[in-house]
Amino acid sequence: MDKSRKNLNEYLSYLKDILFFSPNTIRAYGQDIIQFIDYIKENNFKVNKDNIREFMSFIFLKTKNKATVSRKVYAIRSFYDFLLSKGIIDKNPFDGIRTPKVDKKLPQILTEKEMIDFLNNIPADNILNIRNRALFEMLYATGLRVSEIAGLKKNNVDKREKLIRIIGKGKKERIVPFNKTALEALNVYQDEVYKKFGNTTDYVFLNYKGTKISERSIERILEKLFVEVTNSDKKVFPHLFRHSFASHLLQRGANLRVIQELLGHSNLTTTEKYTSLNYSDLLKVYNKFHPRN
Repeated sequence: MDKSRKNLNEYLSYLKDILFFSPNTIRAYGQDIIQFIDYIKENNFKVNKDNIREFMSFIFLKTKNKATVSRKVYAIRSFYDFLLSKGIIDKNPFDGIRTPKVDKKLPQILTEKEMIDFLNNIPADNILNIRNRALFEMLYATGLRVSEIAGLKKNNVDKREKLIRIIGKGKKERIVPFNKTALEALNVYQDEVYKKFGNTTDYVFLNYKGTKISERSIERILEKLFVEVTNSDKKVFPHLFRHSFASHLLQRGANLRVIQELLGHSNLTTTEKYTSLNYSDLLKVYNKFHPRN
């Protein structure tokens, strides 16, 4: 194994064991860093600012996406920060490298009506649809990440208090409430699970075999079910429920810091993106009430 790959493996272990990054994030970091290392080797380049900028241009021409360039630079810079902290290098070559300014994208959401119509019309004709109803009710009730809902265990659900204990990114713990509608759907589902599979697993949401459901399965189920229930061709994905959860709370007057806590965001700036979704509501109020309108 060459030296750069050995350093990379040590860095990825650091992300996993010390920073508790998710497997998906670690995989993405590894791919970005390997791409840079290979690019430098294939072109016989030194790692300096000019060649880093060449790499950024190469990525942009290939993807036409400034956000992709910024993401890769962030991952590679953090790798060199790690090497610097270990004394393997004496200066980070990415210091002073500016990433392209990325246009802010508003999070996509479902309206309250779209969300409630979908949830209310999920059929309850078999155990899988009963599960789907409970799953998506809980996803909308809590704003959990798809990884968090897939990994949810029974002993982390307090039905009496209607609270869920979540260990999120970076092993950070948070407590999230859920509502009566989600509880009722969950109770119906768990009764069906007990009849069919007994008490054989710690996980709440199961696949047709009675084992833990995967994140990818949840994505596929939602895509198919949304079309069947709504006859809409709108593209949906589990994170849409998280965006909608935050936006709907905000529209109804919830405090931004409370939403930050519920979502498990470390930085309030991450949560603030939802405030921009409410400009349309402000415009409606303005148009309705301004005396000169």
